[in-house]
Amino acid sequence: MVLSKPENKHVLKAFDLTGKVAAVTGGARGIGLEVSRALAEAGASVALIYNSSKNAETLAEEIAATNYVKAAAYKADVGNQEDIERAIHQIASDFGKLDIIVVNSGITSNIAAEDYTTEQWRDIMKVNLDGAFYSAQAASRLFKEQGHGNVIFTASVSATLVNVPQKQAAYNASKAAVVQLAKCLSVEWVDFCRVNCISPGFISTEILDVHPQEWREKWNSMIPAQRMADAYELKGLCILRLRCIKLYDRGEYRD
Repeated sequence: MVLSKPENKHVLKAFDLTGKVAAVTGGARGIGLEVSRALAEAGASVALIYNSSKNAETLAEEIAATNYVKAAAYKADVGNQEDIERAIHQIASDFGKLDIIVVNSGITSNIAAEDYTTEQWRDIMKVNLDGAFYSAQAASRLFKEQGHGNVIFTASVSATLVNVPQKQAAYNASKAAVVQLAKCLSVEWVDFCRVNCISPGFISTEILDVHPQEWREKWNSMIPAQRMADAYELKGLCILRLRCIKLYDRGEYRD
């Protein structure tokens, strides 16, 4: 099918998400929380999907009140295919539809490659890769039925380089797989949704809090800006990738 052409809108209108409904996995903390806020700031109603957050519902209420949109929190295990599909369908039922999914959930570890147990390896893959696929898959079924949708994956710069000094072969491998998954789905699903992927570098979020301070100092010294980005600095990039007019870009990888 030939890709349809969008209306030539005013550039600011191209980034207006008013009336759209978005779901964000891992949406109650770190990058996911800032993406949830960005979507609401752009006018979208937002569903924050979380697994362990203790204040997801409060955060959703704050987002709704601040931006005058509908927002709600949904607990789900992205690594459980039935559970995330249940959550996605509940969101579509509660909000009336689903236009966007941001596939963002992720965990990491610091384990020498030779020491990984099967369980430790699978724990990373279950969330970062299996969960990414299951989340996108559940949304894609709705997108295919309605004829449009938008998927964006959060991968990592670790997909293409080896971080030091931490040892995180499982995390790096999982994020490399997510990049290729996004490329594959952008081709398979071209008739009914856009699929893109971003790969941030070091972002100052809770996921890094478990690491020693000297590691942070080493990372900062390796970054030309001499500091990590704050999660909110990704908001503009995410809205750029998520704009909901049917533009030509898809299958793109941004780091």
